[in-house]
Amino acid sequence: MLAPHFSMVEVVRSATAANQGIDNQVPLPLRYYVGRMAEFMECVRMVLGEDPISVTSWFRCQMLNSAIGGSRTSAHMKGLAVDFVHSVLSLEEVFSLISKSLLPFDQLIIEGTRGKAEWLHVGLSEGEPRGDILTADRDRIDGPMAYKRVIAG
Repeated sequence: MLAPHFSMVEVVRSATAANQGIDNQVPLPLRYYVGRMAEFMECVRMVLGEDPISVTSWFRCQMLNSAIGGSRTSAHMKGLAVDFVHSVLSLEEVFSLISKSLLPFDQLIIEGTRGKAEWLHVGLSEGEPRGDILTADRDRIDGPMAYKRVIAG
């Protein structure tokens, strides 16, 4: 286990990578960042309570990030971002709890399609965290995200 509630399997799991034969293993130099993120996610879990968090996306190699249309500067490519859902709380509740916490995140984003939240993104930075809180929405599942800043750190 990477951390008490998070494993390396969750870090690298990707249906897109499996379907397209992409090797999404974390390179040795980036494992430190993955470990940092795992520790941070344990803190997120403490803020949210003992109910499980389901990781939907964590590490993305460059090829996987391109395949899914991710940002060229995505923190996922360094293992410093996690997309997730909560097993009990709504995404809006989780978004509110994390945004009001003292956790040192770089970005917190509630993301979805046509105004319906589908997952949360939380990321760290290599340097000082910005504390940016954003929403992201798109008109169609394969469409581009439009980001809106809620609070600038």
